[in-house]
Amino acid sequence: MSKTDNIKGYENKTINWYPGHMAKAKRMMQESIKLIDVVVEILDARIPLSSKNPDIDELANGKYRVLLLNKSDMADDKKTDAWKKYYEDKGFFVSIVNSKTGAGVKATTEVIQKACQEKIERDRKKGILQRPLRAMIAGIPNSGKSTFINSFAGKACTKTGNKPGVTIGKQWIRINKNVELLDTPGILWPKFEDQKTGLHIAFIGSINDDILYPEDMALELIKILINDYPGILKERYDIDASDDDAVKILESIGQKRGCLKKGAEIDMEKASKVLIDDFRSLKLGRITLEVPPEVTEK
Repeated sequence: MSKTDNIKGYENKTINWYPGHMAKAKRMMQESIKLIDVVVEILDARIPLSSKNPDIDELANGKYRVLLLNKSDMADDKKTDAWKKYYEDKGFFVSIVNSKTGAGVKATTEVIQKACQEKIERDRKKGILQRPLRAMIAGIPNSGKSTFINSFAGKACTKTGNKPGVTIGKQWIRINKNVELLDTPGILWPKFEDQKTGLHIAFIGSINDDILYPEDMALELIKILINDYPGILKERYDIDASDDDAVKILESIGQKRGCLKKGAEIDMEKASKVLIDDFRSLKLGRITLEVPPEVTEK
């Protein structure tokens, strides 16, 4: 997406980011899948639907599946629990984790073993014991995949970073006698059918910020926060956020944070970056941008 494709508002625009290295990574994953027992997909607990890559569903067809709701410390606990139940009802093995603190990470071995119980039992009947399960770790960029692996393995065995695209190749990592992991690069998919998906992925930093307009993102984020977390903007910025006018609210944030140009004109781009950075750094509190389709209450 070029910047000229995205001028003031996303209603009739498209957000897509699928650089060549992602297509290459997908091909590599397709070549490796025959070696895999289980696919472990890392989701961002703030956007458990948008961060679930449909290409991975296709790739993992016929394999055991585990979903990890990562960055749970940044998400709304009640909504995270609802998402866990939602995916479990769909047949996935699901665990809630916080890779930074290690909460829930070590239990992943047990979750993988539960998911692969049929295979373990078949191997046992054949006299094959203590063969490690082979798991492919997959996820969108910036989902915390590398941080999870380092925490799971108990050592810094992968590169980590706060920008998409840090992992560029594949590597096998022996976790313990029960599990071996195949790390893979974070990938998106070529086209988002619903532009809300693209926005949500952009909010958490999984799309290169250089191709996005922060003001448009900020206005859309404000609309979500007004609807789902009323009062949070007033509390954070000490502004009157009772008006549903997202532009006025963004102007108020800019005024409060001193985002001004010459002549006291509000620098809307700078104010937008303040809001987005505050969301990404937990300064707005624990926020989940999506609820399971069956859940209608906030």
